[in-house]
Amino acid sequence: MASKYVDGTAIMQVIGCVYNDPSILDAEDTYFVVEEDFVDDFHKIVYGTMLKLHENGVKVFTLEAINDFLENHPKRKAIYDLNKGNDYLTQISELVTRSTFDYYYKRMKKMTLLRMYDNYGLDVSFLYDPDNILDSKKKESQEEWLDNTSLQAIADKIDEKITSIRATYVDNDVKSTAHKASEGITELIQRFEEVPDVGVPLYGNYINTITRGARLGKFYLRSAPTGVGKTRSMIADACYIACDEFYDEQFGWRKNGKSFPTLFIGTEQDKDEIQTMMLAFLSNVNEEHILTGKYKEGERDRVFYAANVIARAPLYIEELPEFNLQDVENCIKRNLREHDINYVFHDYIHTSIKILEEISRRAGKIALREDNILFMLSARLKDICVKYNVFIMSATQLNGDYQDSKTPDQNLLRGAKAIADKIDYGSILLPVKDQDLASLETILQRNPQFPKPLIKLSIYKNRRGRYKSVILWCTANLGTCRIEPMFLTDFQYEWIGIEDLKVIINDFSAFEEE
Repeated sequence: MASKYVDGTAIMQVIGCVYNDPSILDAEDTYFVVEEDFVDDFHKIVYGTMLKLHENGVKVFTLEAINDFLENHPKRKAIYDLNKGNDYLTQISELVTRSTFDYYYKRMKKMTLLRMYDNYGLDVSFLYDPDNILDSKKKESQEEWLDNTSLQAIADKIDEKITSIRATYVDNDVKSTAHKASEGITELIQRFEEVPDVGVPLYGNYINTITRGARLGKFYLRSAPTGVGKTRSMIADACYIACDEFYDEQFGWRKNGKSFPTLFIGTEQDKDEIQTMMLAFLSNVNEEHILTGKYKEGERDRVFYAANVIARAPLYIEELPEFNLQDVENCIKRNLREHDINYVFHDYIHTSIKILEEISRRAGKIALREDNILFMLSARLKDICVKYNVFIMSATQLNGDYQDSKTPDQNLLRGAKAIADKIDYGSILLPVKDQDLASLETILQRNPQFPKPLIKLSIYKNRRGRYKSVILWCTANLGTCRIEPMFLTDFQYEWIGIEDLKVIINDFSAFEEE
């Protein structure tokens, strides 16, 4: 059945203006016309033909050019001729007005949006009802609203309606009970005395003071530009949690306490690449030496020893180069079932073809921006944390603003700063610049034991934590995946004193602070 959400005048104006002025097609960032904007095959053929001619370099459209193109497409030519295409284009080319193109383009896109919702069974007549012929005031009001409301605002209005229905008939299906604020409060205090709200330790000085470790049910995000170490730092943390030994330059092989089942999900690296980084971290041997097979004295033995440490560790690797939201959850569920994993490192949050396809199916051909999709992925990861009581750390790339930012925070996340809405802890790894060193000159002169920092770790979000809007200044050897924090400042380079919290896990899996 034909949809009622079609404005023939708007479609005619769009086609006619493009026919008269093909340069409109050059403004791809401003005007984005898709096949679904047209209901009638004839209109699709006319517009599609002009688009193809333009792509082939045609600067002025003529009836001859259009007919010549269609000669090679007999089925399209038959539909074009049946609808008297030459007469149609001749007439509308005289009727359309270029100055009104923007208005009719937007109206056509609004009709497409309403039509898509309508096609999927959503009643949008509460916003605009073309069938209303009796209530003239309502019709006038709806027409005015449609003309003065943006495409995004219309979609938001419909989404609000869907959300309210879900809240009423789905979310409220979960029965809740009001409790007196004091209920169980004494037991809560005593529980934290017995088992503090602290997770297993992550790698690096001061990190556990700031984060209180990798806490179950929490979602951490550590972002960075390309080549600064977001993947390598996550591999260090994964190994530190899952492996019971690692090599220390001062002490040799050190015991690392209890091991916990840990999963590393690689989205860009294959298993071999992940394994060599794990070996490099545990053995403290530069990955380049492992890749070339050329070792310094004692290094080869350490690498093979590290391989044995990994062999007995509950450490698992999954490769997900092409994934959607469901793939990530299924991967974690499978490893929960098969390996009882508690700690997950997902490298990293980005869009993929499978995600786009999955979201497109759900949205019914309504185009979602990258920020919407990345937010949905981060929301799913947080939901998984809570649903399965696991710890997840992931990462994102940064946008170009990181080069000049003086307050590195969620505004630097590529694609969507809204990703940070769902995380419990957010940080950004950045290279140290000359201007940073100049601002740190006083601190470095007073503390000659500190080498020149190479990387700064900005902590911009820290739920239930006292340290935020601060920077940890670090040395780094990315060849061994080791980033070593040295001292802490605020964003204005002012020194902040901080103790290095050590987390010890006893035989009863309780946590103690040292």
